[in-house]
Amino acid sequence: MTVSLPDFSLARVLVVGDVMLDRYWHGATSRISPEAPVPIVHIQQVTEQAGGAGNVALNISALGAKATLISVTGDDTAANTVENLLQQAKVACRLHRLAHIPTITKLRVLSRHQQLIRLDFEEKFTLLAEDKVLLLQVQDCLANVDVLVLSDYGKGVLADPQSLIQLARQAHKAVLVDPKGQDFTKYRGATIITPNLSEFETIVGHCCNEQVLVERGENLRLQLQLDALLITRSEKGMTLLRHAQPALHLPTHARDVYDVTGAGDTVIGVLSAGLAAGMELGQATTLANHAAGLVVSKLGTATVSIAELETALHITHSQAIQTLYGLQKIINIARANGERIVMTNGCFDILHAGHIQYLSQARQLGDRLIVAMNDDASVRRLKGASRPINSLEHRMTVLSALDCVDWVIPFSEDTPESLICQLLPDILVKGGDYQIDQIAGGRCVLDNGGKVLVLDYLAGCSTTATLQALQNSQINLEK
Repeated sequence: MTVSLPDFSLARVLVVGDVMLDRYWHGATSRISPEAPVPIVHIQQVTEQAGGAGNVALNISALGAKATLISVTGDDTAANTVENLLQQAKVACRLHRLAHIPTITKLRVLSRHQQLIRLDFEEKFTLLAEDKVLLLQVQDCLANVDVLVLSDYGKGVLADPQSLIQLARQAHKAVLVDPKGQDFTKYRGATIITPNLSEFETIVGHCCNEQVLVERGENLRLQLQLDALLITRSEKGMTLLRHAQPALHLPTHARDVYDVTGAGDTVIGVLSAGLAAGMELGQATTLANHAAGLVVSKLGTATVSIAELETALHITHSQAIQTLYGLQKIINIARANGERIVMTNGCFDILHAGHIQYLSQARQLGDRLIVAMNDDASVRRLKGASRPINSLEHRMTVLSALDCVDWVIPFSEDTPESLICQLLPDILVKGGDYQIDQIAGGRCVLDNGGKVLVLDYLAGCSTTATLQALQNSQINLEK
């Protein structure tokens, strides 16, 4: 699904839910304490971020949309810190401060990007039925927003989500809920809820396959009278269920997973901002999926920027068959995104198992694989007048359909040396029994600090052998 970024400046989202302060202590560890078998951490850096519903609002604001947050905190310095962090990010805050509870604070101690311990400072509370402050604040804001988000962390702010859902639906506003707990009936009538797989299976039971997940998800959607149900499935991506439409299964776009903290906040934040900006639900979900893939590669509670999303979408939606100019632009974007480029070349006249194994191994060496392909004239010069069997157009179409191949580019010379020296991949790969110094373009790659590798072909597999087998079969048939 092709997705274009909307004008997020037009989007207005109200977030209501549990806000907290995420505090991180970073330091080096070099020895074990003599007092107990635990590492000693020399704290060198302290960072703070608004978490929970605050992180949802931050993700919305990071896209340039207008975010307003309504929540409950203590009346303490942690609440001051949270409010300052949100205001600096242009989030409008309406914090209802209660003197008898502390602001929820989660302290994480990290060393070398590894979390050693998390310390939680909180006291669960429930707003009294007669305390109408939250409801009145939401009622006051609804006329000036497009979407209401309920970010439920089960800490007490959303003890009565039904009143807020009904209020918003009466005002014809979409309601998105990030749910919590073992009772989803309290979210009945919402537009969309976004449980992760674990939360979903807590309600419907273990789903042994995708078919069961879709069936139980659709039953839950109908029971709760939802317009849609979005299940986030970690490394398996997302599944969106809607009325009278087939399930939309989106694969994950995460390359490296460093920290899943706040990934659900990013999903519902980007999804709500997309809907508020006028995106269709499927497209907004696709955008949220890309955002989740980006945020889990960051450490701690984080947001994604417009530039990061533009980069991710550009690389994903760029056509597989490329020109030199187009491929150079895409490679620059991929490298700016920290990706390693692998390149190989060949005729790939008749695709066989040996090719598939070789290309799959090449792709595993980096993040993106380029295949340079001989055009028809250069194949004839190399293989004889009877080759190629398949035209360049057909060969490129077949190769570009492989999951392990990102981009295909043709070349007309006898070797791809000139093309390789212009693209300068991080890793140049060739199959067979070549010596490194015999590989075309290898010297350019090495001089640029890259690597040149030789991979083995699958024994007994070759285009020549395939053609010979076909010829022998034809002779046998004629006999």
